[in-house]
Amino acid sequence: MDIWEKLYLKAKEQYHPQEVTPFIYAHGVVCAIEAKNGEIYTGFCIESCCDVVTLCAERVAALNMYVNSGQTVIKRLIAFRDKPPYGGGSGMPCGACREFLMQLSLENKDMEIMVDYDKRETITLGELVPMWWGEERYNNSKIDE
Repeated sequence: MDIWEKLYLKAKEQYHPQEVTPFIYAHGVVCAIEAKNGEIYTGFCIESCCDVVTLCAERVAALNMYVNSGQTVIKRLIAFRDKPPYGGGSGMPCGACREFLMQLSLENKDMEIMVDYDKRETITLGELVPMWWGEERYNNSKIDE
């Protein structure tokens, strides 16, 4: 079993779409990430009729990683609905998630994101977010000093 199958199976455990309330729908999109140290974290989407409070599966997984381990660097990510990513943009993080993942760590630009599960085709976050506006700010930051 390769790492992508492990990630897929961990995320799939979270997939069971449900209406939580007349306003909240959850578990319709799931995600698993591999942290820099090899640990796997999962998340599921929590969608609201008031879009500003919606949380995507990718951000929930990344927040679970940070809350539970303090890590901010992600090596691999897979996200999907009822079946694994199959190309054509399926499984790609939305713009808000791409931005959050870049802001979480500049190293995340090298994370692999599953594009097509059967073909094991991936793309990096840096390829999805070329010429990211925040790189200069990271380079001038004194946080790690």
